[in-house]
Amino acid sequence: MAATTARNYLITGAGRGIGRGLSRLLLSHGHRVFLLDNNAEELDHTATVLTSHSKSSRHFCTALCDLSMPDQIASTVKDAATFFGSKIDVLINNAAHTAGVGSADVSNMSLDLWNTSLAVNLTAPMLMSQHCLPYLSKSSSRPAGGCIINMSSTRARQSEPANEAYATSKAGLLGLTQSMAVSLAPRGVRVNAILPGWIHVANECKAADKAGQPWEEGLSEAEHQWQLTGKVGNVEDVWRAVEYLVESSGVTGSEIVVDGGVTRKMVYPE
Repeated sequence: MAATTARNYLITGAGRGIGRGLSRLLLSHGHRVFLLDNNAEELDHTATVLTSHSKSSRHFCTALCDLSMPDQIASTVKDAATFFGSKIDVLINNAAHTAGVGSADVSNMSLDLWNTSLAVNLTAPMLMSQHCLPYLSKSSSRPAGGCIINMSSTRARQSEPANEAYATSKAGLLGLTQSMAVSLAPRGVRVNAILPGWIHVANECKAADKAGQPWEEGLSEAEHQWQLTGKVGNVEDVWRAVEYLVESSGVTGSEIVVDGGVTRKMVYPE
């Protein structure tokens, strides 16, 4: 099998969780990564971790960015383009505003929570894509364009109580994915979405590193068996979906669900 081509990845929400795990795995496979996050403490710690594990710190760069601020998005994308020499191969819109999930429904949700969720989870991916487009599009020196991957959620299709803001923004991200896939096709840019279910990434943060927390800590056998696959998802599962979408030049406007098959499972009240 031919070696994977080294690519330039821009990832939002990369200081912790899925974004950090993806950055770590991509760097380990020879790619270059520009990491965005709004949490300075986690981002700085992640940079230290990646430096200790990667062969060269020149392979990645970090930037503090509040995705609810359009001006910060524009300036940060310019910084990423400079780091990558004006060529971005993959944009992963991974960051998410999750405040209020499980605790604020339509009866008690503030307008500020609603607006912030839409700003970070839906408007920011649109703006990130817009600003990255000049560096993603095909050109005379680049016959194949880049690709955009939007990280949605299975909650775009199914919900639990008090998920209105989050679920709405993640469902909107699927509509944005489909529309951009059509609009950007002439520019050679492919656009797809990943819908993660339960991806256990409690070990992908500063506190877990300091505690030496293994990936499987806190997971019970019953929780693993709840998944049709027999195991709770991990960041490697999401990385394989990313790898497929990036490498598959014939795939655009598609959605990949990574949830252990749980959303296919009919559950009756006991």
